[in-house]
Amino acid sequence: MGYAVITGATGGIGRAITVRLLREGWSVLLVARNSQRLTQWRQQWMTELQIRDDNRIGWLALDLQQPSSMAELQTFLCARQSSLDLVVQAAGCQHFSWLNQQTDAQLEQQLQLNLLAPLRLARMVLPLLGQNGTLVNIGSSFGEIGFPGFVPYCASKAGLAMATEALAREVGPQGPRICLLAPRATDTELNSNAVCQMNRALGNRTDTPQQVAEELMLLLTGRQTRRFIGWPEKLFVRLNRLLPSLVSRALARQWPVIYRYAHPVQSDVADVTPCLPQEETSR
Repeated sequence: MGYAVITGATGGIGRAITVRLLREGWSVLLVARNSQRLTQWRQQWMTELQIRDDNRIGWLALDLQQPSSMAELQTFLCARQSSLDLVVQAAGCQHFSWLNQQTDAQLEQQLQLNLLAPLRLARMVLPLLGQNGTLVNIGSSFGEIGFPGFVPYCASKAGLAMATEALAREVGPQGPRICLLAPRATDTELNSNAVCQMNRALGNRTDTPQQVAEELMLLLTGRQTRRFIGWPEKLFVRLNRLLPSLVSRALARQWPVIYRYAHPVQSDVADVTPCLPQEETSR
């Protein structure tokens, strides 16, 4: 095993990936904005996983939307004077509504956190990873399938997918391994209740963060550099590349349902209330 950096470590997917790596014997650096949540999760994992070595779990509170955060992270990593083996970029955000309803701040946040921050971080960590290291960008099936109500999110994840592909070709066989893991809908607090209700109304299948973490482990131990999660989403990704008109017709039939949840009435609080993962609602 080795040393891994996980951004978005306090989010649903980031937490599941952290636990999975810790169980495999990795040491991790947790990166997220909220220092209180970082320390709480760190202590919980130290206790639940019976980790006695304090050096196994480090944390650093950073706002990755700020370019200056990269210098702080670089200083931290260089001070360790030991190898960096894995970087998982799981930080992200989304806003579900029609494009003409989204503010400049919402547009900028999605593009900054989902695309610009991963590019800045990749640029910084490439020399530290070396030839044997691995960089995994957490993308989305929406990076391959344009979905109504998620225009900026789709744009940012499509950009991340293409950047991952281009970077892998740029570093070549002599550089670190560059990978994309693209989940479908996942039960995390990233989704508003409106998104959760829409998925239920459309019959969309969702995965748990733990399932995404298992897919990451398969990616790390296999030879793939791009891994999409879920069926029929994998089929729709392929169809959208070859016959996008078929996907457009399928989404056109779903359009009224999507529109209804993207435009909640005043009494409907679904659009502003976070949708907690299923495993958290029972706690």
